[in-house]
Amino acid sequence: MKLEIYDSTLREGEQSATVSFSRGDKLKIIKALDNLGVSYVEAGMVTSKEDTEFFKEISALDLKCTRPVAFGATCRPCESAKDSPSVNLLAETKCDTVCIFGKSWDYQVSTVLGTTKKENLRMIADTVSFLKSAGKTVFFDAEHFFDGYSDDAIYAMEVLSTAREAGADRLILCDTNGGMLPDVIGLATAAVCERFGKCIGIHCHNDLGMAEACTVSAVLSGCVQVQGTVSGIGERCGNANMNTLIPILQLKLGFDCIGEKLSSLTSTARYINETANRVFDEREPFVGGYAFTHKAGMHIDGVMKSPRTFEHISPEAVGNLRNIIISSLSGRSAMADKMAGMMPHLDRNSPEVTKALIAVREKEALGYTYEDAEGSLALVIKDSLGLRKNYFDLLHFKVMTDEDAKALDALDAMRSSAMIKVSVNGKEKLSAAEGNGPVNAMDKALRQVLSSFYPVIDKMKLCDYKVRVSSGGATASTVRVVIESTDGLSVWRTVGVSPDIINASWQALRDSVEYMLDNYESK
Repeated sequence: MKLEIYDSTLREGEQSATVSFSRGDKLKIIKALDNLGVSYVEAGMVTSKEDTEFFKEISALDLKCTRPVAFGATCRPCESAKDSPSVNLLAETKCDTVCIFGKSWDYQVSTVLGTTKKENLRMIADTVSFLKSAGKTVFFDAEHFFDGYSDDAIYAMEVLSTAREAGADRLILCDTNGGMLPDVIGLATAAVCERFGKCIGIHCHNDLGMAEACTVSAVLSGCVQVQGTVSGIGERCGNANMNTLIPILQLKLGFDCIGEKLSSLTSTARYINETANRVFDEREPFVGGYAFTHKAGMHIDGVMKSPRTFEHISPEAVGNLRNIIISSLSGRSAMADKMAGMMPHLDRNSPEVTKALIAVREKEALGYTYEDAEGSLALVIKDSLGLRKNYFDLLHFKVMTDEDAKALDALDAMRSSAMIKVSVNGKEKLSAAEGNGPVNAMDKALRQVLSSFYPVIDKMKLCDYKVRVSSGGATASTVRVVIESTDGLSVWRTVGVSPDIINASWQALRDSVEYMLDNYESK
């Protein structure tokens, strides 16, 4: 059975406290979701002429399978749809499909709208009828449906009936407060589907941490449309996470959501998070960097004999990768697996494997750990085998911090600058940069000095920085710095260890750059 996937990242997602999209960002995301095979993309709420102009831009996109949707509300109490400026904007928008929301909970009708249940029904019927007469496909979001159904099931059903009779093509049941349990969602949805048939959608918020479970329950009860957002971003605790829902529905339950394009889910999720300027949650099911990462020796041994022993699906099914962590818990089998990409002929008894394992353990004795620094680990292994390429030589390095003693408590009181001189194939170059702190300055200066030699470095961006005390006490400690970097499609982490935090940061930053250049050269 084919399910309609309705993505609301650009509307619900932008209601997240930490997310804001430019118009250019939105167009990129629409294209990415179209390439993923999503049925509908809610491109934003229409409240002004500027919004309608944006939908003209969308109409110029060469979309293969995605239908853009304009979002809006019903007309107001005592206002006809034909006289409503906002409803008229929806009708005039260059978009075949519109979604409007209306109240389905009598408590909201009296408390928020300040009107009667009868008037609320008139507003819904008038708006849906008007938009249908304008030639639109109309989806009706029954806001707070499950709360309304719990309080007054007869009226909640009457709201749906009113919208359907007025011509609504889809009736969307919304758990707007995100406070319902999956069994409640399932029972109510089943009753709705029995009455209205195959025209029902589901829209869940995540305030109980159960948005995906509630959505699955609704689908099993008869819903044909699933609404959610990439990575579950949205109002308050967010919405149902499409990155999790799509694989569950397609791989576990046999529904056709995006077909063969499922293998591009991980790269699309990362791309959209990068466009939204969000740090990607590596613990996300299916698409996260840790979703198929194995550390314990027993797990590694099992998954190498048969992936099914510790993986419920193949990582390739969603475009992800298996990752074997090398640590004190690992042995030669784990190292051989880690080295398979470089030297596929090796096995656990190969001398190269033993040599690499010794090199890693020697580094660990100095305070390095590679459980969350796979970039540095790859470089250590290559170094032990004489395969590490030298992309540049550091000739001079200096970091300075200017302090404003009168404003040390201010966020920008300490501005840093870094000067770096490198040699690449005998050619020397010097660069300097200013940053918000010494690491930011180093990052800018290094990428600046290398960009003329390696233009691909412009794609790199430092997205996280962590410091841990690994030995000693107070100010006499050895510190461990982990840097997370991205090129917009993938993420890697590198590590540095030193009593000097600047030196440790430099090690991690250098490894990050070399790891990226290594990967791009091998493509």
